[in-house]
Amino acid sequence: MPDKKLTVSASPHVHSVPTVTGIMLNVIIALIPALIASVLIFGPRVLLVCAVTVGVSVLVEYISRLVMKRHNTIGDLSAVVTGLILAFNLPVSIPLWMAAIGAVVAIVVVKQFFGGIGQNFVNPAIAGRIILMVSFPTAMTTWTAPFAYKTGEAVTTATPLAMQESELPGMLEMFLGVRGGSMGETCALALIVGGVYLMIRKIISPIIPLTFIGTVAVIMLIAGKGDLQFVVYQLLSGGLMLGAFFMATDYATSPINFKGKIIFGIGCGLITSLIRLFGSLPEGVSFAIILMNILVPHIEHLTTPKPFGSVKEKKSKEGASK
Repeated sequence: MPDKKLTVSASPHVHSVPTVTGIMLNVIIALIPALIASVLIFGPRVLLVCAVTVGVSVLVEYISRLVMKRHNTIGDLSAVVTGLILAFNLPVSIPLWMAAIGAVVAIVVVKQFFGGIGQNFVNPAIAGRIILMVSFPTAMTTWTAPFAYKTGEAVTTATPLAMQESELPGMLEMFLGVRGGSMGETCALALIVGGVYLMIRKIISPIIPLTFIGTVAVIMLIAGKGDLQFVVYQLLSGGLMLGAFFMATDYATSPINFKGKIIFGIGCGLITSLIRLFGSLPEGVSFAIILMNILVPHIEHLTTPKPFGSVKEKKSKEGASK
């Protein structure tokens, strides 16, 4: 009779089929349509900016894990995803050294200082973007006009959120991304395709994107006094689509339960709308997401389902008096 052994190990005891590497690979695939659209609209320098942010992200993750004497995690592709999303949040004209600084902040300060993947309390790419925006506001708000690379001239433009109504691009141009903005945020069609791909692959839940975008739509419908065109322009402008599908859905910085996701999405939409309508900045997606990231532990605490049959302990009078 063979010897039977009881193996005692730490949880989790049931392993799911998806791996971190597999999830990150799917996110990279979902970002490819927006990357292609960005290259077509803003030119080949898009690839150079992406190469810098991705390359620096992977390099500093490798070095930081080595210095901290932790097992290296560059193989899980999370640094590649952070680098890509950071690049998508930058203007195509940004100096490459600034893009590199954003990658260092995202990976080393926000991610590795807190323990690595899954331990960061805010989205690394968003934090990197905000640091760059505060440190280099001119470079971060200088938008290159679509197809300017074809003429070889440094033609700049404003984002639709900062334009007068008479200057706005057509609705089709907005949908296809032929407008000023960060290089990966303009083409709504490509971002929606990527988002739908992630939903089909069950990498993300539709709850956060739908509540985020839906909240912005409802508030802008009220603010615009029923003007549907105003609502559509608000939905297609700025980084709303990029933020809703690829940043607000980050596993480590968003709630895991149904009610929590709804509250998180509504909060992101509410803060985004308030900044756009009343703030000095035309855009508020990044600030909205990072603020809601900070609130996630409280949202989780308030919305985590109670175990069936559990009874809440009553405080004794003796304990209360102490």
